[in-house]
Amino acid sequence: MARLQGAKGNVAVKERIRVGGRSARIQSAVHEAVKRLGAATDREQLTVPQIAAEAGVTPSTIYRRWGDLGSLLADVAVARLRPVADPEDTGATASDLRAFIEQFMEEMSSGVGRALIRDVFSSPGETYPVQCAGFTLEHLAAIAARAKARGETPFDIDEVLDHVVAPIIYHILYGGRELTPDYCHALLDRLQSPPAAAADPAIARRTSREPSGRASVRAPRAATPKRGAGSKPAGSTSPRKIH
Repeated sequence: MARLQGAKGNVAVKERIRVGGRSARIQSAVHEAVKRLGAATDREQLTVPQIAAEAGVTPSTIYRRWGDLGSLLADVAVARLRPVADPEDTGATASDLRAFIEQFMEEMSSGVGRALIRDVFSSPGETYPVQCAGFTLEHLAAIAARAKARGETPFDIDEVLDHVVAPIIYHILYGGRELTPDYCHALLDRLQSPPAAAADPAIARRTSREPSGRASVRAPRAATPKRGAGSKPAGSTSPRKIH
């Protein structure tokens, strides 16, 4: 059993990834077979025997390891959603958080992202959703730790999960709203504990001109161009590369 240290407590997670030797080769072969077949076949038409034949294993191998098709698809989805890099470092916590949330929204609301989310929830229990929640939590914790290292006051991770991440996932799952960078900014601006401004005189002056109450979480737009409105800055790396 693995244990994810979360902002809301510890959650036990059954580890399905085995490392080393034949077991790892089987997992890799089956995962790749699911990806290849998924690119050419409707999800509803996928079967365990079909995947087993493509991977060069027996159906019983898949049933023994994953239990059923839903759990296999969820396992593959989690592997594809696993982050491959740290969140982008823009130089200030407010723009770090904005960049991460914009990217999270764009990737999770894409056609591929929506399909992977459905697969994550296709298996009974909370094992796979909790793992995906852990990825987001780790990224937010990394941004908060970076804020402390800069001498900035970090944001409340639970508040970001409840008031920014949760509404985005809700609208991805149930629809009813177009998800845009401006919508993400509006969610961030409503935070009760937004990131403190960086110790930059220009940013400090901007913050001091904000309306009374609470400072806006938005960083100056020049710091981080809108994602989706144009090309990404040269050298930038997506921390959650869906592959």
